[in-house]
Amino acid sequence: MKKKKWLLASQQCACTDSFAGELDLSRLTARVLAARGFDTAEKANAFLHQSVEQITDPYLLKDMDKAVAEIRAAIARGDKIAIYGDYDVDGVTATCVMIQYLRKMGADCTYYIPDRLGEGYGLNTAAIQSLYDDGCRLLITVDSGITAEEEAQFAKQIGLRLIITDHHECKDRLPEAAAVVNPRRPDSEYPFRELAGVGVAFKVICALDQNRPIEALLADYADVVAVGTIADVMPLVGENRVIVTYGLSMLRHTKNHGLKALMQKLGLDVKPVTSNSVSFVMAPRINAAGRLGGASAAARMFLTDDPQEAAQLAEHLCDLNHRRQEEENGIYEQIMQRIQAQPELVRGKTLTLWGDGWHNGVIGIVSSRLSDRYGVPCVLISLSGDNGKGSGRSIKGFNLYAALEKNADLLEKYGGHELAVGLTVRRENLEALRDALEEYAVSDETEDIVPCVNVDCAVEPEELTVPEVKGLSAMEPFGMGNPQPVFLMKDVRVDEITPISHDRHIKLHLSKNGRYFNAFVFGMGAKSCPFVKGDLLDIVFSAEINTYRDNQSVQMVIKDIRWAEQEEAADDSAWAVYQAFSRGETLSQEEAQLLSPTRDELVAVFRHVKANAEECVLCAPAATLYRKVRYESRACSHMNVGKLMICLDIFQECNIFRYEQSGGELVIRLSPYQGKADINGSSVLRRLMSVLKG
Repeated sequence: MKKKKWLLASQQCACTDSFAGELDLSRLTARVLAARGFDTAEKANAFLHQSVEQITDPYLLKDMDKAVAEIRAAIARGDKIAIYGDYDVDGVTATCVMIQYLRKMGADCTYYIPDRLGEGYGLNTAAIQSLYDDGCRLLITVDSGITAEEEAQFAKQIGLRLIITDHHECKDRLPEAAAVVNPRRPDSEYPFRELAGVGVAFKVICALDQNRPIEALLADYADVVAVGTIADVMPLVGENRVIVTYGLSMLRHTKNHGLKALMQKLGLDVKPVTSNSVSFVMAPRINAAGRLGGASAAARMFLTDDPQEAAQLAEHLCDLNHRRQEEENGIYEQIMQRIQAQPELVRGKTLTLWGDGWHNGVIGIVSSRLSDRYGVPCVLISLSGDNGKGSGRSIKGFNLYAALEKNADLLEKYGGHELAVGLTVRRENLEALRDALEEYAVSDETEDIVPCVNVDCAVEPEELTVPEVKGLSAMEPFGMGNPQPVFLMKDVRVDEITPISHDRHIKLHLSKNGRYFNAFVFGMGAKSCPFVKGDLLDIVFSAEINTYRDNQSVQMVIKDIRWAEQEEAADDSAWAVYQAFSRGETLSQEEAQLLSPTRDELVAVFRHVKANAEECVLCAPAATLYRKVRYESRACSHMNVGKLMICLDIFQECNIFRYEQSGGELVIRLSPYQGKADINGSSVLRRLMSVLKG
């Protein structure tokens, strides 16, 4: 696993006290704002106080006038209108706000959301023909259609009028349609390019109803628009920040029966709803329907006027999300077992894997988890017969779409952007694709890519008081473009490690300077945790307020974690001595003493490996392994990474274990050894003893 780079923002401490007082902000909030460039009261105030005046005139979007004219004419004629959406949260919410508005206007309208598994993303001619046969004469896309040149031509041929509303990147040539509304059009003069698909749909509604105050339109739709915007990870700046701020304030009292039922099911109706609530609690449930091939259930939940039906659909989405989690975890565990058996798989700069029958709807999530774990671009491919459908996730700085584009001859189909792609490939081309992506990654232009974590400022425990952390809420809503503040704290001691959620996550009890905190590490179980009680750590985290029985405390959500600098320096020193010994260099008596294991230490290493190996294999970083041995045995208080490696060399020499280093981890395999080994005959041990004896 690659060590992430922590990018600490340049500090602007000199100005924080002045504008913290002037704007009535906590000092911690002022520090974060200053670190992000809002280093005067004027700049900070402009960012913090949003106004509906920032909602731009919808008619500044190209073709908006044409779209409005077409829709009004269709309603006047009584034409049946179809909304063609997408199966993710953005697409579903965009579909629903458009349907709700058109129905209010008395339009005869329906919607169509393609099946992720059977049809895939975007317009397809079979669906277009089916909608035409059903009597539809105007088709409006939301969150899709901007690259559908052939499908647009087909719609024209059969006499189906087409309006495209989308927010994705455009090709050089736009589809031929009655109107193409997209803030990312090459000829667009619209001042804000970062609208979500549901944001563009909302702008169409604003244009159709231009005589109503924007506040009234936000009151009708901002809750649903906010959910889609947050879930699609759009930057929460500019117009998005205004819309999402309004939407979040409305969610607790939403009039949408589906949203209300889902929030009640998830326990969000009795607490403040934040962008994090939407991103990590609500959105996965809504997305689950599309991932498992039933996005229409999510749409029905948003559109129903029946509270009982809404509750049933919310329950159904939660059940689907549970199934999604099971599918995802099953694939992830299968891959981790494969990597443990074949550690060479993670030695490269990319990770490309395939498997028969993997669920197409969840491999993108698993790709993301693996990319984050190993710090490399990851592509997973689900095979069925001779074909495979793949999903890839990358790290910042590596353009995965460009890598596919360069190797398009190996692919049947591909699409996406720098950090996320989808593809179709024939089984016979899998190995060639894997090798081609690796070759692309080792080129000079991508040589030094390292995953990064942006950090706002370093803090000490006394700065993390409840009032100071509460003050950070002035910067909400948090999300892309305005992330939740991230802090660095050094030299924190681990007092306890507790597994939670069936060991999918851990809770850490941490202390420093006589202050204590609870911290959560999501996606890391106690079994895979590289740290032990007593370790000294440096942590990067966000801070939150936990309320329990009317008592409030600060808790941390860990973003990244590593041993403290002094611990890593000691490891580096011991490792350097071991490396010198391995090269045959002469050691001092002090260095030889550092590496020489006692009998108790050899026994402790042997017992730990035997007890923790699965199917005769144990994978762990050397720095973790020696610390776990040291923690388990009082006789190993002087254990270090160099001494651990000497123990493994002795056991390998005696044919008890075999080991290799792979991707920063040791892979130790138990040998089928019978009887007792004479470690005193080890040449490694004899060399060390000879130095100690002088």
